[in-house]
Amino acid sequence: MTAAAATGSVEQALAHAERLLVRDPALAEEQVGEILKAVPGHPAALRLLAAARAAQGNGVGALAVLEPLAASQPAWAMLQFELGLALAQLGRYAEAVSAMRRALTLKPDLPQAWRVLADQLHAIGDVDGAGEAYLNHVRHAAADPRLIAAGAALADERIPAAEGLLRQHLREAPTDVAAIRMFAELAARVGRTDEARQLLERCLELAPGFHAARQNYALLLHRSNQPEQALVEIERLLAAEPGHPAHRNLKAVVLCRIGDYHTAIDLYADLLAEYPDNAPVWMSYGHALKTAGLTGRAIDAYRRALASAPSFGEAWWSLANLKTFRFGGDDVATMRAQLARTDLSDDDRLHLDFALGKALEDAGDYAGSFRHYAAGNARRRAQLRYDADETHARVEHIRRQYTREFFAERAGSGCDARDPIFIVGLPRSGSTLIEQILSSHSQVEGTMELPEITSITRLLREQAGDDSPMPYHDALARLDPDALRELGERYLAHTRIQRKTAAPLFIDKMPNNFMHIGLIQLMLPNAIIIDARRHPMACCFSGFKQHFARGQSFSYSLSDMGRYYRDYVALMAHYDAVLPGRVHRVIYERMVDDTEGEVRRLLAHCRLPFEEACLRFFENARPVRTASSEQVRRPIYRESVEQWRHYAPWLEPLEQSLGAVLRAYPAVPQDGEVWQHRNP
Repeated sequence: MTAAAATGSVEQALAHAERLLVRDPALAEEQVGEILKAVPGHPAALRLLAAARAAQGNGVGALAVLEPLAASQPAWAMLQFELGLALAQLGRYAEAVSAMRRALTLKPDLPQAWRVLADQLHAIGDVDGAGEAYLNHVRHAAADPRLIAAGAALADERIPAAEGLLRQHLREAPTDVAAIRMFAELAARVGRTDEARQLLERCLELAPGFHAARQNYALLLHRSNQPEQALVEIERLLAAEPGHPAHRNLKAVVLCRIGDYHTAIDLYADLLAEYPDNAPVWMSYGHALKTAGLTGRAIDAYRRALASAPSFGEAWWSLANLKTFRFGGDDVATMRAQLARTDLSDDDRLHLDFALGKALEDAGDYAGSFRHYAAGNARRRAQLRYDADETHARVEHIRRQYTREFFAERAGSGCDARDPIFIVGLPRSGSTLIEQILSSHSQVEGTMELPEITSITRLLREQAGDDSPMPYHDALARLDPDALRELGERYLAHTRIQRKTAAPLFIDKMPNNFMHIGLIQLMLPNAIIIDARRHPMACCFSGFKQHFARGQSFSYSLSDMGRYYRDYVALMAHYDAVLPGRVHRVIYERMVDDTEGEVRRLLAHCRLPFEEACLRFFENARPVRTASSEQVRRPIYRESVEQWRHYAPWLEPLEQSLGAVLRAYPAVPQDGEVWQHRNP
C-alpha cells in the first residue's frame, strides 16, 4: 500500500469513528484503538479517544490522554477546549478555566468555549467574569451552525422544527444564553408566555449584561400587563445604554400604557429629532398625541409618517380612525395608487382598504366604501383563527355553571371594595360615551380598557392544571372565599398604576369583560357593572368598519359578528335572571334621545349624586384611549344612529345571523329564539 493510500485509509477510519462518537462512544473508542495500533500517537486519533472516554463518563481516562497531548500540541485550540471540558467534568474548575482561556486566546471565535468558560467561572464564584464570558458567547454565537439552522426555521415560521433544534441543542448546552433567548422568542410567539418569562429570567441570571435579552424581557412584561416591572427593566437598560433608541421607544410605549402621555410625547419628540425618517415612531407619536387630545399635532405626525413611507397602511388607517378627520381627493388618489402596487404586504393592504372605506363613506360612495371594508375584513379574517361555534360553546358553559345557586353558595366571598366601574358590551356600542360621562363626575376617574381581568383568567387557566375544555371556569369554581378575596385585591393592586387622581371610583372599559361577569361578581361583589348596548345593526356594522389593533377576532365577518352579538345578548339575559338588578343597561339610542334622564339613571345606579359636568362631558380634557376619542369630545349627535342604513343592501348576512335578537331589540327574545338561524 502506498503512503497516500495508507493516509487515506486512516482518514476514512477517523471519520467513521467521529460518526460513531455521536451514537455509540464505546464502539468509537474501540475503532480509535484499532487506528492507534496502526498509527501510534496519531494526534487526531488520540483526541477522538479522549472524546469517546469523556462521552462515557470516564473523565480520568480522557484526561490521561489529553494532558500529554495538549503539552505536545500547545497551539491546537480545540484540544485546549476539550482539555478544559475534561477538567471541568472532574470538578477541577480553576484548571478548566485556564485551559478554556488558552483555547480562546488561540481562537477567540469559539462560541461554545466562551459558554463553557462562563459556566466554570460561575462555578468558582466569579459571577462578573461569567457574565462577560456569556456575552462573548452571544457575540460569537451567530456563527454557530446549530443556532443558524434554528434561527432560519424560526424566521420561516417552521415552529416545530425550530423547537426541535433548540431543545436538542439545549440538552447538550443548557447554559447557551443565545439559544435560551431564541427559545424564549419561540415560546412567546406561540403564546407560552410563562415559559418565555422563565427562559428570559434564566438568561439574565446567567448573563445580566445581555441587553438584547433584557429588552425582550421588558417587552414580554409589558405585553403581559406588568408595566411597572417592565419600566424597572427598561431603566436598567437605559442606565447601561442611555441613548439606545429601542429602549427609549419601549419606555414611551409603556408610559402610554400607564397613562403618562406627556412624558411619552416628549420621549417620542426627542427620538424623532434624531431619527426624522422613522415612520413607525411618527405613527406612535401620533397615537400618543391623539389620546392626549392634541388632534392637530396627531394629524401632522401621521402625515410625517406617510411622507417617509407612502405605502404605510397603518398610518393611513390612523388618520381614518380619528373619525372626525376627512380625506381630500389627493389622499384618495394616493391610497388607490398604493393599493395598485403588487409589492404591498398584507397588513399595509388591509389597512389601506379600511382607510379607503372610510374615505369613500365620507364622500357618500357607499357601494365603493363597502367593497373596501369587505376586502379589508376578508384579508384580516384570513389571518386569524376564530370559530363562532367555540364562542357559543363557551357562553353555553357559562350559562350552565353560573346559576343562582352557584352564586348563593359563594355569597359573602370576594373583596368588599367598590372602586371599579366595569363598562361591558360590544365594541362600538357607546361605551366610550358612557365612560366620558361618568369620568366627568368628581368622584370617578376614567382609565382605559384595562387588561387585568384577562390576566386573571390566564392565571386561573394555569392553575387548573388539567385538560378540561373550560379550565378557567373550573378553577374559579374551586376557589374558597379567601382565594376569591385575594383575586379582588390583586385586581385593585395591579390597576392602581392607572389611577392618577384621588377619585374613589375608577372605570375599566374593557368591553369583552361581559364574558367574565361571573368572575367579577365573585371577586369584587360591590363593583358596579354597566352594560352598553346599541342597535345590533348599527353596533355590528360599526365594528365591521373598524380595524382593531388587537383582539375582537369575531368582528371581521358579518355572520360571525351577528352570532357574537346573539351570544352576548343571551349571556347578559342570563345574568339578569340569576343576578337580578346587578347590571345596569344603557341603551345608546335612549341616551341620544334623553341624555339627561339616562345620565341621572346611570348616576343613581352608581350611587353618585348628579353633577352638571356629566352633561358637559365633551369639555372633559382627559386622555381617551379608544377609536371614539374624537367623537366624545363633541356634544351628543344623532348622525351615527342610522348611519348603517346606507349599507343595508349588503348587510343581509348580518341581518340573518342576528335573527330574533334584531327583531326584538331593545327587548330580548325568549331564550329559545335567541339561537334561531344559528348557522346562516
